[in-house]
Amino acid sequence: LAQQRLLIKGGKVVNDDCSVVADVYVEDGVVQQVGPNLNPEPPAGLVVLDATNKLVIPGGIDTHTHMQFPFMGSRSKDDFYTGTKAAIAGGTTMIIDFAIPQKGCSLIEAFDKWKSWADPKVCCDYALHVAVTWWSNKVKEEMKSLVQNKGVNSFKMFMAYKDLYMVNDEELYAAFSCCKELGAVAQVHAENGELIAQGAKKMLAMGITGPEGHELCRPEDVEAEATQRAITIANAVNCPLFVVHVMSKSAARVISNARREGKVVYGEPIAASLGTDGTNYWNKDWAHAAAYVMGPPLRPDPSTPGFLMNLLANDDLSVTGTDNCTFDICQKALGKDDFTKIPNGVNGVEDRMSVIWEKGVYSGKMDENRFVAVTSTNAAKIFNLYPKKGRIAVGADADIVIWDPKATRTISAKTHHQANNFNIFEGMICHGVPVATVSRGKVVYEGGAFNVTAGEGKYVSRPPFPPYVYKRVRQREQV
Repeated sequence: LAQQRLLIKGGKVVNDDCSVVADVYVEDGVVQQVGPNLNPEPPAGLVVLDATNKLVIPGGIDTHTHMQFPFMGSRSKDDFYTGTKAAIAGGTTMIIDFAIPQKGCSLIEAFDKWKSWADPKVCCDYALHVAVTWWSNKVKEEMKSLVQNKGVNSFKMFMAYKDLYMVNDEELYAAFSCCKELGAVAQVHAENGELIAQGAKKMLAMGITGPEGHELCRPEDVEAEATQRAITIANAVNCPLFVVHVMSKSAARVISNARREGKVVYGEPIAASLGTDGTNYWNKDWAHAAAYVMGPPLRPDPSTPGFLMNLLANDDLSVTGTDNCTFDICQKALGKDDFTKIPNGVNGVEDRMSVIWEKGVYSGKMDENRFVAVTSTNAAKIFNLYPKKGRIAVGADADIVIWDPKATRTISAKTHHQANNFNIFEGMICHGVPVATVSRGKVVYEGGAFNVTAGEGKYVSRPPFPPYVYKRVRQREQV
């Protein structure tokens, strides 16, 4: 396949550490030159993108998606095709999804299954985290094999979803120890699953069956407690920890305090927790309220998104994902008489970059460089993709977005590319719009039009011991 030669002219190249006006020349899917007034020869066959008065930024990396995920009696609506197509329309050029085995099942088989779903469909690059939902010597051996043979360097443990995915403290301790030996990043869904199970029983017994029961049965101290417990256990074995979907002020404070105590922990708020709130669970329209149901829930305190954005801007929180796991109104209606049966999940893979620009950069909470750090660079560093991903520099993969900071767009289910018929950010006007998206050196999206086919994205292997995370951990071992 002849790769197109591409010149991005006249833009301001924005990395996490500095911004500079420069042209970017791309060949064979890789950045070849960055500098002023580039004139690559021969001009024949050169595609030129004009980026005058626009920013040229590394493509977004969404650290948390669930495409075509079989969950809670249904399957998430965005598959690896529609999900990654929506991603590139929003300025994201890589997703990291989750292979999740049932208890007692093989992690390697789960990985192979998810990869077989993704490979023929993806429109941009992707990787897979793998969930550890039970513990045995077999699991330990499979983790080792995934790291050594399959390019996996992160494993997720659920502290919630009792009897489905939840692991106990003993299993967490074993899994964290194994992650550290293998040079992997341990991830947790931090909620106290036992308290949720009891809280749900209590709500239903009181006759509270609607979506508000979902938040009421798992209030934010349930998230904060599990976050604190995970950090304590990880610290006991000197294992780096990544807390997925940080949803509340109290859980974010726990992470923030732990970082100040020198613990190696990273927090990932998501587009939803940064862009909307849990007052929606009390909406009179059941379908509206149910559309916002996800685990952990959005918080009814309306000051939460601004609080999380401030922490993200100031490095208390590190990266952003979306937990994109879409279910339409009909799928959500599985729980019309019982909130515990509403499939958990919201949209975001297409909206994330614009929501963070609007709420973060346009609002004055963070600058363009921090924006690049939290949407791309930090994720690339933590998951050992850097500097191939997360940076515009010679030798980097040409995953690039031309970003118009002055343009606005209104988010709506009527115009989005996600497979869902509802958008939790409906009506939000966002400054910051992706004008063109380049994936693997090819212009895959420009001015609202796609030029991409299913399967053009590739699986990206991630080597163990990411230096950004493990340099400190290894030094602590020695002393």
